[in-house]
Amino acid sequence: MFYTNQPEVRSLEHFSILPEQYREQHQTAWADANQGGRKIDSFLEGPVFDDKGNLYVADIPYGRIFRIDPKGNWDLVVQWDGEPNGMKFAAANNLLVTDYKNGLMQVDVHSGVVKPFFSRRHSERFKGVNDLTISSQGDIYFTDQGQTGLHDPTGRVYRLSKTGRLDLLLSNVPSPNGIVLSEDGKVLYVAVTRGNCVWRMPIQEDGSVSKAGQFFTSYGPSGPDGLALDKQGRLLVANPGLAYVWVLNPRAEPVQVLRGPPGHSLTNLAFGGSDGKTLYVTDSTAGDILTVQMDAPGLRLHQLD
Repeated sequence: MFYTNQPEVRSLEHFSILPEQYREQHQTAWADANQGGRKIDSFLEGPVFDDKGNLYVADIPYGRIFRIDPKGNWDLVVQWDGEPNGMKFAAANNLLVTDYKNGLMQVDVHSGVVKPFFSRRHSERFKGVNDLTISSQGDIYFTDQGQTGLHDPTGRVYRLSKTGRLDLLLSNVPSPNGIVLSEDGKVLYVAVTRGNCVWRMPIQEDGSVSKAGQFFTSYGPSGPDGLALDKQGRLLVANPGLAYVWVLNPRAEPVQVLRGPPGHSLTNLAFGGSDGKTLYVTDSTAGDILTVQMDAPGLRLHQLD
């Protein structure tokens, strides 16, 4: 029997928008390479919540991290000479950040101190790290996207173990982006933006990946970006080129489509709220945070300690 049900279509709602006082209008090297050279006042990414219900987001071209309180009020936490993207809390006040320009960085959200965490291996820089996830064992999985794509399918996926060992898991990905682990830690999902799909990799007992496959195929000008999983085992996929969030069941069948404003770019997502069921999505075109109430909470995010 084939899956013939039509997915439920829902609209994302406005939560909060970047205040005018924080909107820049400069030429940046990141926008020259990734936004066709146009001037942009921000590009929000990497949403993640602290244990007090505050939402943190990165602004890639201007090297900033913002904190948004539950009422939608914005505060600049820190700004540095970097291009921060994906973020996860390594500890209560310590953000681990994938910085396209500098590698893995750590940020103390109370003091605003920024320090290198893992900037290069054997003196070699990364192509341009993008996103990360932390396992229950304290291993860090992260994507090294750079400018890879179908023309240059050499994007990489790494695991940095708690002991400090760096393992190269994949080296042939056309633009690896968002990354997430299944609840049992046995399956790794990677958004492949320029391949317009999501890959699925079983993790073997020895820690290697095997039989990588294409789990989901999208369409349009820009493919899957940020990923999240919920407690029902559904994979949520931010799809910038469509202004969609796909909600996929374990068979990769779309059961819901969460829609943002047409023509906008929905880059990443995170679960929050008192019950963990509220989904927040970065609309990078408008500097906006969108939201919708879901029927299941997101998976608990792990830290390093």
